[in-house]
Amino acid sequence: MSGVQIPCGKLAGLLFDDAPYGDLTTDLVGIAGRPGQISFSARADMVVALAAEAATILEMAGAEVELLCEDGQKLPAGAPILRGKGPAGSLLRGWKVAQTLIEIWSGVASAAREIVDAARAVAPDICVACTRKNTPGVKDFSVAAIRAGGAVMHRLGLSETILVFPEHLAFADAPLHEIAARLRKSAPEKKLVIETRDVDEAVLAARAGFDVIQAEKFKPEEIALLKERLAVIGNRAAIAAAGGVNKSNAADYARAGADILVTSAPYAAAPRDVSVRLAPGS
Repeated sequence: MSGVQIPCGKLAGLLFDDAPYGDLTTDLVGIAGRPGQISFSARADMVVALAAEAATILEMAGAEVELLCEDGQKLPAGAPILRGKGPAGSLLRGWKVAQTLIEIWSGVASAAREIVDAARAVAPDICVACTRKNTPGVKDFSVAAIRAGGAVMHRLGLSETILVFPEHLAFADAPLHEIAARLRKSAPEKKLVIETRDVDEAVLAARAGFDVIQAEKFKPEEIALLKERLAVIGNRAAIAAAGGVNKSNAADYARAGADILVTSAPYAAAPRDVSVRLAPGS
């Protein structure tokens, strides 16, 4: 499970956005008060995400809902996700919002799990961390989906982590070891992370005292070389492979010795289809 709580107000906002003035079709057909039932199931294999939030949306619309799975579960095609009952107007109002929520974020969770599984098949303890390059305004949904997929967030924002980019250094007026010392003194409880663009630059950063070397767009063989060079000097800085990491090369980076894989790939994943059945009820 993701452990992320999506505010009810945000979920209510999704319903309002889809039907701010009611459901014109259902109201005019005259079926809103008729009893009905609804069921969601996986149309293909998927790692499910945001199912509980989808259930909440249906409940907010006026349905009674039973959740049949948990976020993070691998569901085979045909596996049930949830079922509910209530007035047809309530079911029809919540239907598409709830379905789309599961489909989009289960796509992200499934893609994250593919990367995690590929990397951990080689290195069982490796960490897969997803960046903050997600769609603005839906960070909470992104975090829930990433966690459901077995990954963690790389950094949630600029306020709680220290990550020095070359763009920061372009403005700096001190050598790297002095910058590292200043950061360590100012925020002794924080890990010091720095993005580097080649092996020599990475070794210099490790010598300067940085805890994590974010190796930007390194090839797997460059990660392996960096690992060797750090071992020679007795430096234990963690290596985070970043830039272009995906399910097809995750195992290569894990095999090369990366401690962390940093990726944005899951956010571009296609949605996973959810089958929905609506029918009259008793």
